[in-house]
Amino acid sequence: MIDFLPETCKNEPIDNTFRIIGKKFTIHILRNMVLLDQNRFNEFLNSIEGINPNTLSARLREMEEEQIIKKNVTKGNPVKIEYVLTNKGRALQPILEEMAKFSMKFCCNEIFKDAKPRTFKQVYGSTLPIID
Repeated sequence: MIDFLPETCKNEPIDNTFRIIGKKFTIHILRNMVLLDQNRFNEFLNSIEGINPNTLSARLREMEEEQIIKKNVTKGNPVKIEYVLTNKGRALQPILEEMAKFSMKFCCNEIFKDAKPRTFKQVYGSTLPIID
């Protein structure tokens, strides 16, 4: 345990958040849900480079277990499955925005062809939409 934490803490808070969203591709799924309004398995599969169906299934299941997303199944032919952010998942939205802002300011040479910093608004048009 880290020395500066109060005795009331079981885990270090940043480590705990990273445990929830730090696995490979989890943040990409969240990004696509927030920025691209994606909510279907094949949308994620086709837009996240390097992910395979087994890994995607595992990450979606883990995100459900952590109550970051909820799986909605609509009966019909064919059955329609969509994933939606829960309130807990929506609370991660500012973290995504701050991650983007950090890279656009401090890692612009790795992101932009002209290596010039950009604001979030310049890249995404505005702040991320607040999802209620």
